[in-house]
Amino acid sequence: MKVSELTSHGFAPVSLPDGDREIDGVYIGDLLSWVMGRAQMDNAWITIMNNVNVIAVASLADTSCVIVAEGAELSDEIIETAREKEVNVLSSDLPIYETALKLSELIA
Repeated sequence: MKVSELTSHGFAPVSLPDGDREIDGVYIGDLLSWVMGRAQMDNAWITIMNNVNVIAVASLADTSCVIVAEGAELSDEIIETAREKEVNVLSSDLPIYETALKLSELIA
């Protein structure tokens, strides 16, 4: 599934500079150093972190996108950095677990 296709399934686009990127798996985590060492390339990364360093980690880990769950709001600085670094970011109002279940069903 392509990142851009998530927008028709209730995920709100925040930054989609590379919406044609394929999702190949899901990683969930909020400890940035842990995610950096364990998230796989092309994973969709689900988090509630709303820190600009999330964008740096997503770029380093080469995730297909970041999904910010539980309605966590991102600052304009984070959104601008995501656009500059060409990191796909979407948001979900669902709890992390339900976000993961929904995403798992979609990419299975």
